[in-house]
Amino acid sequence: MDIHQILKYLPHRYPILLVDRVISYEAGKNIEALKNVSINEPFFSGHFPHHPVMPGVLIVEALAQAAALLTLKTENVGNRDDKVYYFVGIDGVRFKKPVIPGDQLILKVAIEREIKGLWKYSARAEVDDQLVTEATLMCTVRDL
Repeated sequence: MDIHQILKYLPHRYPILLVDRVISYEAGKNIEALKNVSINEPFFSGHFPHHPVMPGVLIVEALAQAAALLTLKTENVGNRDDKVYYFVGIDGVRFKKPVIPGDQLILKVAIEREIKGLWKYSARAEVDDQLVTEATLMCTVRDL
């Protein structure tokens, strides 16, 4: 999926859209997506000016956006004004290595289970095949 297709599924827009491309996905199973990390990101001017590092919370948000794409593709529904995709839990988050400008963040998310609209995922972010962040995410889609 390119950025135009992603925009049909996710309601996020600049500066919070954190998925640039979907490399591969298998509905109901997993997704691999890409975030190009640029020095032009608005958060780098303050985090940190002398040593720019992508905030960990935004890495987790990028993983959640990849999870949302996987769920929405699995359910075959696009971006709708009457629904929203929410975090309901984040467990076991670990940050292994800083993400810096110029990195390509590879987002790997797999569905562990879905029960009554509650989705649980294992998620990991990598740069150059090295783990930078891992977490268990729980999300749901709700009517507005």
